[in-house]
Amino acid sequence: MSASAIIPPGEALGQSEAFVAFQEALSQVAQVERPVLIVGERGTGKELAAARLHYLSPRWGEPLVTLNCAALAPSLIESELFGHEAGAFTGAGPRRLGRFESAHLGTLFLDEIGNIPLTAQEKILRVVEYGVFERVGGSQPVEVDVRIVGATNANLPALAGEGRFKQDLLDRLSFEVLTLPPLRQREGDALLLAEHFAARMATELGRDQAAVFAPEARALIAAHSWPGNVRQLKNVVERAVYRAPRGVIQDLDLDPFASPFAPAPAEPVLAEAAPGETAPPPESPGDFKQAVAAYERSLLKKALKAARFNQRSAAQDLGLTYHQLRGLLKKHGGVDNL
Repeated sequence: MSASAIIPPGEALGQSEAFVAFQEALSQVAQVERPVLIVGERGTGKELAAARLHYLSPRWGEPLVTLNCAALAPSLIESELFGHEAGAFTGAGPRRLGRFESAHLGTLFLDEIGNIPLTAQEKILRVVEYGVFERVGGSQPVEVDVRIVGATNANLPALAGEGRFKQDLLDRLSFEVLTLPPLRQREGDALLLAEHFAARMATELGRDQAAVFAPEARALIAAHSWPGNVRQLKNVVERAVYRAPRGVIQDLDLDPFASPFAPAPAEPVLAEAAPGETAPPPESPGDFKQAVAAYERSLLKKALKAARFNQRSAAQDLGLTYHQLRGLLKKHGGVDNL
């Protein structure tokens, strides 16, 4: 095999209904020689899904070649995809094969496919339809047999409606569209993944025993919405393991940038009342309730940051019980909505 992605197999774990349904749909379409789009939020594991699709397909013994389309300047994407002839442009050097030729008979995974410029989209469309393209600076047709799997967290139909993605190409790439569920919609999977990451990190650190999550840490893992999905969970757990040399994880640092020494954001300047005047009251009871709710959120956010997101410590600093703090967080939609 050539240019295959290195895929950590253990991270495609889950037993929730949403995750199992996704894997079953992926396994089914893997056998069909057609393009597939994988859609999902950041950190959900789109590259892992593409690799699983490839290795379950009839092309499993051929190359799996990947290209992150967001990591390249638009002017370089055509050369990366289709290669170039010697001297095709300034600094081009000798002939270079592109990702399509490297993926011949195999699978080409185009991550962040919404970032591909329109000129390159036109050439990809020709490959999808006829299996033929020309290298940059060349005139001879090159034939390839490649299955395309694209991934994105963008709204491709909306981009097509704005003229930023070719509708013809979208129609051909979307033979099947698989949507990866975010971690917050995969009930129970966060704890399963956390234990896997903790065990692997303990092994990496040379420890004899895997780390154990205390009840409060398990509750936080289950309750957190994980906006960064599996990638964020992995970072949080691995950070907690190396900080817990005795192997018991009680606290989870959800925000590594939070610090009591971090510069405070500028506070909004409120207009002062003129001498002899009083500040105008809220225009309506609704304004008053909104102001109180905003003040509550501000207090909760500051206390959590000062306590490094240890909710028991934050509750103590605020003069609340742990359950009172949890109730206020639930009232305001959780930590991520503060």
